[in-house]
Amino acid sequence: MKGLGNARGGERGVSAARTALIGEAGVDQRLDNFLLRELKGVPRSHVYRLLRGGEVRVNSRRVDATYRLREGDRVRIPPVRRPGRPAARAPVAREHGLPIVFEDEALLVVDKPAGVAVHGGSGISFGVIERLRAARPEARVLELAHRLDRETSGLLLVAKKRAALTALHAALREGRVGKRYLVLVKGRWGGSARDVELPLRKYVTAAGERRVDVREGGKASRTRFTPVRAAGGFTLLAAELDTGRTHQIRVQLAHLGFPVAGDDKYGDFELNRALAKRGLKRMFLHATALALAHPATGAPLALSAPLPDDLQRFLDALALRDDAHAAPL
Repeated sequence: MKGLGNARGGERGVSAARTALIGEAGVDQRLDNFLLRELKGVPRSHVYRLLRGGEVRVNSRRVDATYRLREGDRVRIPPVRRPGRPAARAPVAREHGLPIVFEDEALLVVDKPAGVAVHGGSGISFGVIERLRAARPEARVLELAHRLDRETSGLLLVAKKRAALTALHAALREGRVGKRYLVLVKGRWGGSARDVELPLRKYVTAAGERRVDVREGGKASRTRFTPVRAAGGFTLLAAELDTGRTHQIRVQLAHLGFPVAGDDKYGDFELNRALAKRGLKRMFLHATALALAHPATGAPLALSAPLPDDLQRFLDALALRDDAHAAPL
């Protein structure tokens, strides 16, 4: 993906029009995602305005933002004004500060901290993927294979090759990636493991906030919950996902009467305030394990990330004891 020439420019702070030739690394990438990476620092809203206005052309034709790029495509990138970057921002962008759990030529797995978005947008300048790209400008491909909520910590898959991304997407879509979370809920979980299947529907609140609820006609969601430990009015659960719906674990548990500790969307808000005073400043949800076939070699890959220190300290403070039906952590 290299520029083949400059058409015009000259105004200070405005890039020149250029044409990018799509190579093997760019095949099957959506046009909007390609532009967002090429036009780093340009607001997402402006990039989509360029697309809607027909200023971006592929092979001299106007195409939709969802167009999948092909090898040999020529993408015209129009002149854009790039906002100045504050001097203090550069070192932060260069040092991604993300724990790497696994890495090879095709795959990168990060232990994402809570409070860090997976990608920029909605007022967030640098998410996980922007940090990685800024720290590794030489990388031809760095793409998220899946998502974690901003408040959720734990294992996140990043593809370093286009073929690996395609293979990971297929494995996730077909349910061939085992995903295990640890989650602390209000209430005592009766019995042993329970398979939960509920229809989930996305909607937007009057304030413009994205939410999910249990509603007939929604998309099927399936999770297996297993109690790990219990103490007092709380239970630590292991959650194994069979589907990957938005906010799946949080909405299912809230619907069952077991809100996630610290959840500011679906949780018990009065309880959350009390827990914050006791040291829990975030949602207690952590992606602790992944099991999958390596996207390039097919070899089995088992990855794990222990509870972050803040969550472990909170558990210790609760003096959790083993539940009669506990599974080993």
